[in-house]
Amino acid sequence: MTRLTTQPAVDDDVVLLTVPADGGYLSVLRTATAGLAARLHFALDEIEDLRIAVDEACAMLLAVSRNGAELDCRFAVTEDALTVEVSVPTSAGAQLPSESSFAWKVLTALTTSASAGTANGRASIGLLTRRATA
Repeated sequence: MTRLTTQPAVDDDVVLLTVPADGGYLSVLRTATAGLAARLHFALDEIEDLRIAVDEACAMLLAVSRNGAELDCRFAVTEDALTVEVSVPTSAGAQLPSESSFAWKVLTALTTSASAGTANGRASIGLLTRRATA
């Protein structure tokens, strides 16, 4: 997986959440996303964009997850950015949508940067959103 350029330093906040890989639990991740973005004083439209991006990333991962899998989500809060990395164990031969797909266009339009990859039987999507400066 390609790592995002902003990795948290030792004293940055990191929140780890694991939920069943089931669409019914995505509201937990959307709520956590909104709460952490609000903590960074993101504007309301930025918070909503990030919630949509996290939801889209998770939907992409749910489509390739193994039955009974868990979705891992890592939020890293820095002074001016929120990094969200979600990953899930994949079914054999599963592939994420290509970077030319509509779903990927949504991710890149709603975040500062996005990355995806598969390794060791897991698919991961990373999202970085920087707070807009006033």
